[in-house]
Amino acid sequence: MKTMIIDTIILYLGAALVVIGAVYDVIAGIGMLRLPNFYTRLHAATIGAVGGAALPLVGVGLIALVSDQLGPYRVSAAVLCFLAAIAILLSAPTGSHILGKAAYRAGAADKEPCIADMGEEE
Repeated sequence: MKTMIIDTIILYLGAALVVIGAVYDVIAGIGMLRLPNFYTRLHAATIGAVGGAALPLVGVGLIALVSDQLGPYRVSAAVLCFLAAIAILLSAPTGSHILGKAAYRAGAADKEPCIADMGEEE
């Protein structure tokens, strides 16, 4: 009885992480459309990659741990999900930083924000 309650809690926690990841993806998509310049859009893309990909992978890993449908493969499926989430958590911010630095050095993006972007009047 006690393990059934814990399995149910883990299942709902995994489902909540998947839903939160979907919300992160929606917010990142809106940010990509509405934000004014390259660097802020790059930030939105990174949040979409980290929150929208890593959180659902952790959630699916938790769901796989308590799922009876996967049988003996549930632990390996969960471990693969957790490893993929760790890889995303390590590579997405690093790739975003390198992309921003390359755009800054190449002059492909504005180096300084304009005054209108900062909300100040001249």
